Amino acid sequence: MSSSPDIAGILDNTKELDRLRKEQEEVLVEINKMHKKLQATPEIVEKPGDTSLSKLKNLYIQAKELSESEVTVSNILLTQLDALLPSGPTGQQRRKLEGNEQKRKRMKVDSDVTRVSPSMRNQIEAYASLKGEQVAARVTAEDAEKDEWFVVKVIHFDRETKEVEVLDEEPGDDEEGGGQRTYKLSMSCILPFPKRNDPSSTQEFLPGKHVLAVYPGTTALYKATVISTPRKVSFLLHHFKLISTMYLLEFDDDEEDGALPQRTVPFHKVVALPEGHRQ
Repeated sequence: MSSSPDIAGILDNTKELDRLRKEQEEVLVEINKMHKKLQATPEIVEKPGDTSLSKLKNLYIQAKELSESEVTVSNILLTQLDALLPSGPTGQQRRKLEGNEQKRKRMKVDSDVTRVSPSMRNQIEAYASLKGEQVAARVTAEDAEKDEWFVVKVIHFDRETKEVEVLDEEPGDDEEGGGQRTYKLSMSCILPFPKRNDPSSTQEFLPGKHVLAVYPGTTALYKATVISTPRKVSFLLHHFKLISTMYLLEFDDDEEDGALPQRTVPFHKVVALPEGHRQ
């Protein structure tokens, strides 16, 4: 009976997967309709006020989001199923174990005591794999007036206490004693950054969405509003042409001459705005 919550979770995610696929089919039908319309009357896009291309773009954005959600839910289902599949001995070995009633009961008691939910186990493994990586960390206390987030490096994860030890490699000049500082923070105070070498696997924030992003030239993160989704920007560095995928953002409280300047930030320095963020 102990696995029933896991089964219920699998069924819920299966329903969600089915819903996402149905939505994708509906969006695909609309995209095909728009294609036929534009093929039959391509001159319509030149008429003042026509929104055909804008509608088509929005449909493709919707299709992309649904597809990414489908991948996410599918990966969750795979993880849930892996957690439920037996990983112990098989065949003749299993039959021998099952024949020993006392040993079977003892194993059951031990497994019940040490059982960790699949979702928590996955989360623990994900945070353990962050060692050596840069992440966003909230270093202020829960009751602080404002939340302060900085780029730090993970140096250790304690599986027992679920604490993440991080190193602030570039503390501000006003830090007591100067130099680098370490913090021990709960998992809820850590936000992993997207993988910089794989933009396609990261969550895309649409225009108007509030995010937390590294302010250019600093290691501090602030609340910002997305102006445009990531676009590739090329630039020269030591005579080499580099391409980076950048968001165009407006940071809160970044007013210059009565307006908010729009700043470019690499996609791998932008994360979802935490719920209840104080700034």
